[in-house]
Amino acid sequence: MKPKEVLAFAKEQGARMLDLRFMDFPGLWQHFSVPIHQLDEGSFEDGFGFDGSSIRGWQPINASDMLVIPDPATARMDPFTQEPTLVMICDIVDPVTRAPYTRDPRHIARKAEAYLKSTGIADIAYMGPEAEFFIFDDIRYESNSYGAFYEIDSIEGTWNTGREEGPNLGYKPRPKEGYFPVPPMDKFQDLRTEMVLVLERLGIEVEAQHHEVATAGQAEIDMKFKPLLQMADQLMWFKYVLKNVAYRRNHTVTFMPKPLFGDNGSGMHTHVSLWKDGKNLFAGDKYAGVSQTTLYAIGGILKHCRALCAITNPTTNSYKRLVPGYEAPVNLAYSSRNRSAAIRIPMYSTSPKAKRIEFRTPDPSCNGYLAFAAILMAVIDGIQNKIDPGDPLDKNIYDLPPEELAQVPSAPGSLEEALACLKADPDFLLKGDVFTRDALEMWIEYKTRTEVDAVRLRPHPHEFFLYFDI
Repeated sequence: MKPKEVLAFAKEQGARMLDLRFMDFPGLWQHFSVPIHQLDEGSFEDGFGFDGSSIRGWQPINASDMLVIPDPATARMDPFTQEPTLVMICDIVDPVTRAPYTRDPRHIARKAEAYLKSTGIADIAYMGPEAEFFIFDDIRYESNSYGAFYEIDSIEGTWNTGREEGPNLGYKPRPKEGYFPVPPMDKFQDLRTEMVLVLERLGIEVEAQHHEVATAGQAEIDMKFKPLLQMADQLMWFKYVLKNVAYRRNHTVTFMPKPLFGDNGSGMHTHVSLWKDGKNLFAGDKYAGVSQTTLYAIGGILKHCRALCAITNPTTNSYKRLVPGYEAPVNLAYSSRNRSAAIRIPMYSTSPKAKRIEFRTPDPSCNGYLAFAAILMAVIDGIQNKIDPGDPLDKNIYDLPPEELAQVPSAPGSLEEALACLKADPDFLLKGDVFTRDALEMWIEYKTRTEVDAVRLRPHPHEFFLYFDI
């Protein structure tokens, strides 16, 4: 929509409030609302002011004033508010210079798309994330100077097979056996369907929904691929919708990668393809029906994967998932059909339009704007520098003998290690001024101070189990 169309749409829908949304640096949607009469055509240039010093990873207090500029193309009616509320996703600008803000994740995603076009390689990058999640029925946690705990409950939790539920009717998926039995074992079919229908009412096209491998309500809903920026916007709506649908049905959704010990974690396998003049550049006559361009793109991701992990797997909890034995792609290799490789070439269709690569390492705790932009920059670097990905690995990586496995590079083992890799390998992200040094330095500093150090300095509850009587 254009600004005039947004105003007409708001009137037609009876909107009473305008909700302005934007991304903080770590990856949570932020918002504030104004009465709808505050919106006019000038708002799309003048914007709305807010305090940027209160947003994580943004401005110092002595330069706190910022502007949000609503993007008319993102206008939607909120499906959850009591009063009709028009929502628009915003870009962040400096109120004095009117320059886009270098730490605005959406601006970084825009620059990645612009840089791709400027290279002449392609004119569009499609992204298709599969953001897995858990549906729980109760979650309690505490962390302070004298104690820490968490406790998860789920009507599907295997640990509840012996609980008095008045009556307990069983049908609770065993660990790693949730993929994918019919109800009553699968207790969330209707809830996932409700999520899908709300997404589709928002114009978000869904391809499938199903239970995932883990117990305790692990699930997946797949959106159809879209251009990079549009998909990053959709991913925020996706998380918002799933959390709110679950919440109003007395459940809770988490995109935390590894909430359960001993069962599969949640990944965000991301499908990528490049197109130019309506043609898929990833279709060809090389391995698994892909082009040489695709192989170079794979080479770029594999070369920079350890640095990418600092953005695509950006939490300390991410590295509880990235361990062998739970289908997590720890080893940096590529293959067709083999899900134990970091990059897979899906073989569901022989159509050239369907050719793509599936980067399996990312998880849904990431900031989609930053993650998709970083993946694209690695792809571009691989194509520009003709990076050879080596031979495919079509064996089950987890069954390789130790001497063979030692030849396969692996993902970082911790967020601290991933941030060190990013610090050592930032140049591919800096091309075209897509990521600025300022943004990367703030990312590394923020993650180290508020997450790595915060977790590292605290005793873990399991350490009491191991060491209290030492």
